[in-house]
Amino acid sequence: MIDYRIENLADIITDYSVKIKKGNIVFINGTEPSIPLVKSVYRRVLDKGAHPEVQVNIEELNEIFYKNASKKQLEYISKVREYIIKNADIIIHIRGGLNTKALSNIPPKTISTHKKALTPLFKIQMQRSAKNLLQWTLTQFPTHSNAQESDMSLSEYEDFVYGACFAQKKDPIGEWKKLSKNQDKYIKMLQKIDTFHIEGPGTDLLIETKDRKWINSDGKHNMPSGEVFTAPIENSVNGKITFSFPAIYNSREVIGVKLEFKDGEVIKASAEKGEEFLKAMINLDKGAKYVGEFAFGLNYGIQKFTKNILFDEKIGGTMHMALGAAYPECGGKNESALHWDMILDLRRDGRVTANGELIFEGGKFIL
Repeated sequence: MIDYRIENLADIITDYSVKIKKGNIVFINGTEPSIPLVKSVYRRVLDKGAHPEVQVNIEELNEIFYKNASKKQLEYISKVREYIIKNADIIIHIRGGLNTKALSNIPPKTISTHKKALTPLFKIQMQRSAKNLLQWTLTQFPTHSNAQESDMSLSEYEDFVYGACFAQKKDPIGEWKKLSKNQDKYIKMLQKIDTFHIEGPGTDLLIETKDRKWINSDGKHNMPSGEVFTAPIENSVNGKITFSFPAIYNSREVIGVKLEFKDGEVIKASAEKGEEFLKAMINLDKGAKYVGEFAFGLNYGIQKFTKNILFDEKIGGTMHMALGAAYPECGGKNESALHWDMILDLRRDGRVTANGELIFEGGKFIL
């Protein structure tokens, strides 16, 4: 018998995260382990009179591709993928792999070459999303590999994932609406602020956001969510930051990341582990050296670091920033093939002042 929480999560995705209408073209991208959720979502898309198209990824193919593709193949843009990005009304991504370390030994340059080639598609997706021409959402199906990364058993990780999504609740969509309403009050406060000063261990950073729009991330694009974010003024980031948790991108783990900024640009980068990969990604393109996102994690139901950015960037009491592409809907102008979120824990030793006043301490906003 299928876990009722899978059915609830399918309802949340199709009735809350995206608003599927009759006739919509809906692309569902899943993985082999996530097939139970893929099927539940697929059934609901059909029930709504929309047109689903499904791709189930075979994880080993990514490794085969990166190890065997020529430079020309790495730089090739799939016409099928291009058509989906340009024409789909809704894209639903369902993660959940068999091996989170599958690409650990792929040379950074190989990955960056392929990522750079996909920049035009990434730009189109973000622009269509900002204009409300494309809805997209991303969620996680609990698997053994992710449970192991989180130091949990599978059943514990299932409880964690479904709990973070409110899928165990009698009225999960009602819970997301409550979270959305609660975050609105923070949006109103943040929208009035021009300059932020972030302080913590190894961190003394200034960020300006004047005239940029703050977004309430309440479970529409990410499921789960629970954050508020914006795009900083491109040349405004100055100072240094030491990230509290490992920074993970494309299954590669970089530990002890330290960045120094001058007029928005990364001028110094180091890491205790994975420094070569960090520098390769920062040099991916011009925009990768700048910050595209500045955000606060406000989901206090998520308190444990699990090496999965979908959950980790939402940890209540944290701040994160992403190197690379900015979301156009925030007013951000930075463009890049990269969007790499990195997290600073503010629950104990960090604080944020804005326009000279303390606004965030002990992991919570001070209203």
